[in-house]
Amino acid sequence: MSTLAIATAREIFDLLRDDLVAIEQELGRDAASGVSTITEIAEYLREGGGKRIRPMLLLLSAHALGYAGQGAIRLGAVVEMVHTATLVHDDIIDGADIRRGRPSANTTWGNEKCVLAGDWLYMQAFKVALEEKDLRVLDLLIGLTQQMVEGELLQIQKLGKAVSEAEYYDLIFRKTACLFAVSMRLGAILAGSTEAQETSLAAYGRAVGLAFQIVDDVLDLTATEEVLGKPVASDLREGKATLAVIHSIDHGTAADRQTIQRVLDDRSFEHVTREQIQQILVRNSSVEYAMSVADRYAEQARQALASLPDSEFKRSLLWVPDFVVARDK
Repeated sequence: MSTLAIATAREIFDLLRDDLVAIEQELGRDAASGVSTITEIAEYLREGGGKRIRPMLLLLSAHALGYAGQGAIRLGAVVEMVHTATLVHDDIIDGADIRRGRPSANTTWGNEKCVLAGDWLYMQAFKVALEEKDLRVLDLLIGLTQQMVEGELLQIQKLGKAVSEAEYYDLIFRKTACLFAVSMRLGAILAGSTEAQETSLAAYGRAVGLAFQIVDDVLDLTATEEVLGKPVASDLREGKATLAVIHSIDHGTAADRQTIQRVLDDRSFEHVTREQIQQILVRNSSVEYAMSVADRYAEQARQALASLPDSEFKRSLLWVPDFVVARDK
């Protein structure tokens, strides 16, 4: 990441510092359960860090419309708990051993305990959200959870298959971008926004979320294990065809398609190496294609903010898409 991008990220963190510290404290309180195993797993997950991009978006959305209050702290913790719960369940479904450079929770506590801890986090998120006493907030969170579960089930159905681009965009909206959009909507609701403002901010969240996941999927194919904090090309090995791979299937040779399908069928690199896959992606300019789509969504996100009043919070939101497409992990 460029020095300028790092400097800008630091400026945004400084802008939101007090709120982000308060959200971490809220997460610490919310992670406490009378059952020690749940507390241990939840605390382990919280200490694993992460970018906290979803709470940041909620805060920027609310503040850009003039809101300042405890509700943004509560709901910032809520969206992070929902995100964390999905990661726990994803690791169990995918059989993942590593998450953010550390052993995934399920390798330490086992699948049975972790799936229940993930369920508990979902319910705890809803419990905290209830403190807002706003049915719109609950309605959004219920719809979000349904979308994410449907996305996970659809992905399982499509494992090992060469999905279309349209199917891919639908999947990553449900699994990732939907939470970005809801984070922006929640900030707008707290601020008492107009319907037009809420719609614009949700469109921004959707576009940023799609760009984020596309870049995430590209990095899975191109970054090193040291940078990623998990094995390279794990998506393909799990039978998931992401955008760059879909592009090579659609635009490569018959031999390219056969080679990629072999990995999708085998769910391993036993007969085809990662290097062979990377050569196919390079030959078809598939990574460049995927990144161009991410850039397009980043620009859509910036355009969605056109009617938002100018402020340091809007300027921060305008920078986020650049961070999303320029990151290296």
